[in-house]
Amino acid sequence: MAAMWAGIDAGKTHYHCVAIDESGRRLRSRRVANDGPELLTAVLALGNEVAWGIDLADGGAALAVTILFNHAQPVHYISGRAIHRASESYRGEGKTDAKDAAVIADQVRVRRDLHPLRTGDETVTDLKILTGRRMDLVTDRTRTVNRLRAQLTGIFPGLERALDLTNTGPLVLLTGYQTPASLRRTGKKRLETWLRNRKVWHADRLAETAWEAAGRQHTSLPGEKLTAQMVHTLAREVTALNQQVAELDKAIEARFREHRDFEVITSMPGLGVILGAEFLAATDGDMTAFGTADRLAGFGGVAPVPRDSGKISGNLRRPRRYNRRLQRVFYISALFSIRHCDESRRFYDCKRAEGKRHIQAVLALARRRVNVLWALLRDGRTYELVPPTAHAA
Repeated sequence: MAAMWAGIDAGKTHYHCVAIDESGRRLRSRRVANDGPELLTAVLALGNEVAWGIDLADGGAALAVTILFNHAQPVHYISGRAIHRASESYRGEGKTDAKDAAVIADQVRVRRDLHPLRTGDETVTDLKILTGRRMDLVTDRTRTVNRLRAQLTGIFPGLERALDLTNTGPLVLLTGYQTPASLRRTGKKRLETWLRNRKVWHADRLAETAWEAAGRQHTSLPGEKLTAQMVHTLAREVTALNQQVAELDKAIEARFREHRDFEVITSMPGLGVILGAEFLAATDGDMTAFGTADRLAGFGGVAPVPRDSGKISGNLRRPRRYNRRLQRVFYISALFSIRHCDESRRFYDCKRAEGKRHIQAVLALARRRVNVLWALLRDGRTYELVPPTAHAA
């Protein structure tokens, strides 16, 4: 058992470290720079029988966690929200880095349910970086597409309504033509040839759609020329973002294939390369940290939590604290499985027949799929429609 408990409040430029004994009395309180040497000195000065707590697991706390791991120090994670709520039960209303670090240390001392941090797998660490970057790019792309739609609607609403700006062909079209007058001057045949020269699929259909939209609008709007330039720029930006996402997808797949559970995870219907990589990034790829499928489902926000009080029992509600990234993986993979897996479709239809709404039915399916995925990872086998025990029978 640890003879000392230490808490680290991680900041952008400094860490504040507080150490307490078994009675909760502060032994040391020190503010150190987050560049390594001072923190290393503080760690070594406390000795080996120390249990550490920290309110961040990566980012600005990555250096501190790595230093502690390198010196075989046990580290527990406690969320910032939990620290904020716990601080209300401690004396004093003020908030300082020293107080937060002391609260972290005391929570590590009294609680037995904190999640211990472990040395991460190098592949999973890379997938965290890659999928995080992909999420940023996809967010930027969505924002840019929305801006593009708004600008195009301002000068050519008929074309905006007719085009799917998530596809490559319409984006190529908008890099060359943005106004009804320019499309009419070019003509349908020349437009089709222009699109074919740029290797646009179904160039004839796209040219026909754009030509019909141009034929319905013969009014030039104020600011049309400048807005057309912005449409051109935004279309090129979306195209560039699409290329970056495609390149990143290849990098994610190449790195994901090196993981030991690649075949197991991707064998699940609806759980492809990208969602599988995000699953590993959200869970660190270590199922032993959760212990059971129920805890994994709770962490992913697909398991309801009880809300009982007094004579009221059996009342369930959606959880409020969960990993939203992991819930997205479970939910979207369940949606995909409904389209491509007959078993998932039957389960979904059964829940709908029971009176559940669409989202409720999908979440119920996602919860069931967590059990299946957990069993596959536990046994190290790929998904089969008929379980191996049924074959033996």
